[in-house]
Amino acid sequence: MAQRQDKNRGVLLGLAVGDAMGHTVDRRSLEEICSDYGPNGLLGYDLVNGYADITSYTQLAAFTANGLLLGLTRGQSKGWISKLMRYITLAIREWSRSQTFSLPEKNYCWLSGVPEMKRKFCMDNRMLDALSKENLGSVDAPQYKSNHPGSLTTVIPIALLRQDLELTPSDVDRLGAETVALTHGEPEAYISAAALTHLLQLLLQEPNAPIAELVQQTIDAVGLHFSQGGKLWELLQLALTLAVSPNVSPMEAMQTLSCRTAAEVLAGAVYTVATCNRDFDTAMITAVNHSGRSSAVGAIAGAMLGAILGDEALPEFYLESLEAAAPLTELADDMSAGFSEMVGKSLFDMDWDRKYLSVGN
Repeated sequence: MAQRQDKNRGVLLGLAVGDAMGHTVDRRSLEEICSDYGPNGLLGYDLVNGYADITSYTQLAAFTANGLLLGLTRGQSKGWISKLMRYITLAIREWSRSQTFSLPEKNYCWLSGVPEMKRKFCMDNRMLDALSKENLGSVDAPQYKSNHPGSLTTVIPIALLRQDLELTPSDVDRLGAETVALTHGEPEAYISAAALTHLLQLLLQEPNAPIAELVQQTIDAVGLHFSQGGKLWELLQLALTLAVSPNVSPMEAMQTLSCRTAAEVLAGAVYTVATCNRDFDTAMITAVNHSGRSSAVGAIAGAMLGAILGDEALPEFYLESLEAAAPLTELADDMSAGFSEMVGKSLFDMDWDRKYLSVGN
């Protein structure tokens, strides 16, 4: 229980830290970043009113976790991906309404009552448009052809809840792909989601294994089920090659990887983790200083490093200014408790009942 709590907190808080730090410089050119912050780039938060703001990358991961816990608690999973997808869809649609001026609807996620989890910081407006439609996409019937990394972080809680979902590793990968395919129908996007889901599972199970070995295992496993991952596999191999190239600086490597599409963002996060020597601060500096999508790379690299190191490895100065730290810690602890244990106590646990049984009734 304690170890799982440590990892769950590490992943969700690491994700939020990377997201918040990267948000300041997201999609700005490296030249602009270095001009404003010096030759080494951004070295920490650039605070607004004393707080580090999270974006949709953190919000989406949190709402997906909320939806999964809701579904698991209500006994609707039992290994059926379609039923889990119903709760994931419910949760991210609920999040999307908070980002627009939609008419109020019944809320099912307790996170809808947390202000920082519904502030308007969407990093992919096309995704909001997709979520406003009646019909969403799937791997077999994609609707919205986008390779943006906007929904890539939704798969992170799927990996964290892999034991409770009672699915095989390949089924969990498929669930990750289907979750992203709801709004991002390019194979590059949903195969990147499957790869991230698989890699996170491995990092949680084997935190001391060389990242290069785990990436190769991911390529081999996910490649068996998705035949269109060639570009992603090339990018991941390039990231690992750059990581052991002595004459290539981190900024040069990240510029080479571009870090704009879902596949490029995942490759940038892999490079970050492979070169940081298990130091969270070093990882964040590498993850955000480039001309790509700094929030996305920061969020995914932070989650991956949180899976390896746990929350104790996150420097306290990152968490002090992170307004979302409290609800994310609460959510991580709920995921750690295990729904099967808590649902048996639901009649005696008013807080769990409020968040995952009575909400929306």
